[in-house]
Amino acid sequence: MLAQNAKIVCKLFTIAIGLVFLFPSLYLFAVNNKIVKTKESTIIQKPIVFNKERIILTRQYRLEHYGIKSRSIKIKPLMVVLHWTATKNFKTAYDIFNRATLNNRPELKGGGNLNVSTHFLVGRDGKIYQLMPTNWMARHVIGLNNIAIGIENVGGENGKENLTSAQVSADIYLVKYLKKRYSSIRYLIGHYEYGKFRHTDLWKERDKNYFTKKVDPGKKFMYLVRSGLHGLFEKTSVHDPVNNSH
Repeated sequence: MLAQNAKIVCKLFTIAIGLVFLFPSLYLFAVNNKIVKTKESTIIQKPIVFNKERIILTRQYRLEHYGIKSRSIKIKPLMVVLHWTATKNFKTAYDIFNRATLNNRPELKGGGNLNVSTHFLVGRDGKIYQLMPTNWMARHVIGLNNIAIGIENVGGENGKENLTSAQVSADIYLVKYLKKRYSSIRYLIGHYEYGKFRHTDLWKERDKNYFTKKVDPGKKFMYLVRSGLHGLFEKTSVHDPVNNSH
């Protein structure tokens, strides 16, 4: 009996030793291969200034750029566009969005005095902040503002692809949340991909010369987010047959 118990103890000890070596190996595999798991996130409400002046400027923008004459600034979301802020920290990014009129953006000034904005801002730590209602128009993507929800990620200063794994997880969670909330959403794109929609029925920009080249939020970031969505979106644009293949 004692001999049998000793054998059992030895087996358990051997298993324990194996697990000690196994789990660090699994951990290193996960880190080296950048495995990202989506976890439940909290959306923190942090409204930007959206006063009477900004509402009027939004109406003017819609009229001048899309030919929409309406007192409403509501949109029907058809896509989600991911960005980076090109700033180092959250405060700088938030302060840029938190005013009604455009400032220090000469490349956009020709498009009107309405300030840039976004529906969501994701911090380096993955915390999600909602800045404005998701069915109001934000100025964040030329030609598509009237159908697009914007998600900005803090980072990308000087064009460096440095968004974090926490932001990948947060964006995956947020895109799933928006897709569930709005069945009308069909497309997920990175800002650098928005030009694919030119010369399509979804592109409403009236000024043919109003277009800027973008690189955010980086191809690597988009690949990781799309990989985490497991084919939730069938297309990246009206021209592409599949979404998660690149």
